[in-house]
This record gives sequence, C-alpha cells and structure tokens, in this order.
Amino acid sequence: MSPYRAEEINGLLASSAPRVPAAPACELRRDLRQRDIVASAIAMLSQGHGSIMPAVEYLKAHAIRPHVIERVMLEPARRRMLA
Repeated sequence: MSPYRAEEINGLLASSAPRVPAAPACELRRDLRQRDIVASAIAMLSQGHGSIMPAVEYLKAHAIRPHVIERVMLEPARRRMLA
C-alpha cells in the first residue's frame, strides 16, 4: 500500500492550471532539468517532511506536468533510477 494519499494529490492537481492530455505509457524525459527537479521533490519526501504537499507544490511551481506529478507521488515503483 502506498504511503501517499491519492485524494491529496488529486485535489491539488485538479486545481492546477490547464489539463494536459494523458501521456503515453512510456514517456521519455524531456530534459535533465526536469529530472533534477523531480529528484529534488523525491528527496523532500525521503527527508520526512511529514506530508507530500511541499513536494507537490515544488513540482507544480517548476512546471512539471500534472500526470508526471501524479505518477511520481502515487507510484514509487515506476520511478526511474537515477544514473
């Protein structure tokens, strides 16, 4: 069972800016900058900030697409390993 609360993330994503169509099942990274932003958000989770909210807000503030935020926060098994 995932330690993250889907309703928290879904609520935040629903209130964000325009919806982006769903991405293909296997999407390539757009760039190294996005990789680093997502890695920083994951690090925030592992440091035990008590909530996923700061990580979600960080990702939104850096223009990470909602479907990527949802995948990263709700499906940790699908995260890519850092090289």
